[in-house]
Amino acid sequence: MLDNCSVTDLVSPAGTDAGAPGPRGAAAARRALRRAAPALLVYAGVRALGVVVLAGWGQVAGKSPHQLLSARWDSLWYSRIAEEGYGHTLHLSGGKVHSDLAFFPLLPWLERLASAVFPLSAADAGLVVSAVSSLFAAWALFLIGERQGGRRAGVALVALWAVLPVGIVQSMAYSESLFTALAAWSVYCVLTGRWVWAGSLAALAGLTRPVGAAVVAAVWITAAVTWWRGGRRVELRTLLGCVLAPLGWLAYFAWVGAREGSVTGYLDVQGGWGNGFDGGVAFGSFVAGRFTGGAWPAGVGLLVGVALVVWLYGVGVRQRQPLPLLVYGGTVLALALTAKGYFGSKPRLMMPAFPLLLPLALALARLRTVRAVLTVCAVALVSAAYGAFWLHGSGPP
Repeated sequence: MLDNCSVTDLVSPAGTDAGAPGPRGAAAARRALRRAAPALLVYAGVRALGVVVLAGWGQVAGKSPHQLLSARWDSLWYSRIAEEGYGHTLHLSGGKVHSDLAFFPLLPWLERLASAVFPLSAADAGLVVSAVSSLFAAWALFLIGERQGGRRAGVALVALWAVLPVGIVQSMAYSESLFTALAAWSVYCVLTGRWVWAGSLAALAGLTRPVGAAVVAAVWITAAVTWWRGGRRVELRTLLGCVLAPLGWLAYFAWVGAREGSVTGYLDVQGGWGNGFDGGVAFGSFVAGRFTGGAWPAGVGLLVGVALVVWLYGVGVRQRQPLPLLVYGGTVLALALTAKGYFGSKPRLMMPAFPLLLPLALALARLRTVRAVLTVCAVALVSAAYGAFWLHGSGPP
């Protein structure tokens, strides 16, 4: 199935039920949700296991799982923005300046909305937004996996995303689940030729995280190749989708630039946190530094991890994954590996790159059901234990 994919296969006929408004579209959505139900149940079960293990670990360690999930690290910054708006800055030793302008606004907007409608604090609203959006992300992943390798592959892709070693972040009041949901649905809309929806969702993804640029790239590059191979005729809906796609990302960059009085305002804010892009020089130096002293096993582990994700991307290329998946996944991977800053967050930054899991999902789908279930259960237990260990550490994920 994958071997026969081409760019011209990405665009489905206009007016298909899944994208049509009205009763036909609603009925198609209900059918799609029923078809995805097993995958969503698997996802919910894995994430529930992670939270239960975290709670048990917390009982022993004397820490509140609720606080670990909703009121530490980035979660605090998001909830403060939701409650007070932008304008909070910390001046730290060493010249670092931590401004809340580094955090994109969609998650705190939703936290503020949910806490205004329901009797929730901003932090608890963040947990609700993350839980709901993670289910929508799982739904989109199922549809993409099903499109590439059948229903079993769709369920397998969702399961693998859920059992990632950093999967506990999907249950935190962080923006990864929200971003992955918007990005995955945008990519799915590109795959099915729903360009206006793809552009609109890409714009929302661009209001969620800086890596929203990867979704814009998937929309633009796929549209350009489709235009080139289609006799250089451009449809209005394709053009509109391309126009919409970068608006969220550009709007926030422009707003921060105006607020800071500089065209490079957002990059300057990130620089205050010690973040930015240097082509991977800082990350390479960090990995090399692990080989000095007794930390060499960590250096080996980092090299193996990087080699694995790059290898998975190469497998996706060889399997001829559709262009939007390759562009999106490759861009997320490249941005994560070439960014400098807090290197403990690298795995979390790569979590939205779900296309990297497709080769593993296809392999898992080919196993006998009992073996596949046992494999997922075993990895889920390891992931839950690692997530609890990770959040009980001193550094942020």
